[in-house]
Amino acid sequence: MSFRDFADIGELARALDAVGYLPDQGVATAAYLAIRMRRPLLLEGDPGVGKTALAQALADLTGAELVRLSCYEGIDASQALYDWDFPRQLLHLRSAEGGGSDERSVYDRRFLIARPILRALEHSPSVLLVDEIDRADDEFEAFLLEVLADNAVTIPELGTIRPDEPPIVVLTSNRTREVHDALKRRCLYHWVSHPDLDREVEIIKRHQPELSERLAAQVAAAVGAMRAAGLVKPPGIAESIDWAYALQILGARELDAAAAAATLGTVLKYREDQVTVERDVLPDLLARLG
Repeated sequence: MSFRDFADIGELARALDAVGYLPDQGVATAAYLAIRMRRPLLLEGDPGVGKTALAQALADLTGAELVRLSCYEGIDASQALYDWDFPRQLLHLRSAEGGGSDERSVYDRRFLIARPILRALEHSPSVLLVDEIDRADDEFEAFLLEVLADNAVTIPELGTIRPDEPPIVVLTSNRTREVHDALKRRCLYHWVSHPDLDREVEIIKRHQPELSERLAAQVAAAVGAMRAAGLVKPPGIAESIDWAYALQILGARELDAAAAAATLGTVLKYREDQVTVERDVLPDLLARLG
């Protein structure tokens, strides 16, 4: 199967569902258009809404390799593209000199270290995940824009590397700063929201099928209330799944005060947030659920 085999949005949505990613209509449409138009897909949204998971799911669909480039402040082109293995080059030169060989070239593929972008271009099919582009600086964005426009990399000593089938590119941003307009224009854009109650219940049940419908719904409702409570670190989908799993391990049949208190650390990772939820969120929520 190739990325071009999906006849419509519904078929792609069902394929994503089959590999464990339950997309809403907006995400499925954005992913479908990115594949058909061969355009990078920029996903913005709060942490934990499933941006990175979509890239993994797209790779899983066809057995493509997921190549991840994690961005951070100070990242530069050599850390994203390629680098030369200087210690091996030096050893090669010494060995050649000791053996009387005339073979002195140290700029061939044997001594090239492929970083994520080059690796994605060399392995087809592949999905290139550029994770948290908002953490990189302006210079790196400009470099990335050039690479995405050409879908090729030129190494002066070796020439231009251009794949027969360019990778599907997914960029994610938590919006810690605005991504430049030039990069946005190169990409399709989609804002990924937290799932609504029904879809979150479905996601939880997909990962924890032994969990009762009632407990899954209670967990989804509680997490939704936490996200609206102005916490330092609101829980994402992964935390919902972890919480449900923890409750299942402990044999909880419903979300009550004791079960919530025993497992709150699986869903909230800041002491201030736990205090806020125990004091302001859970009492009212448990009363309504009860």
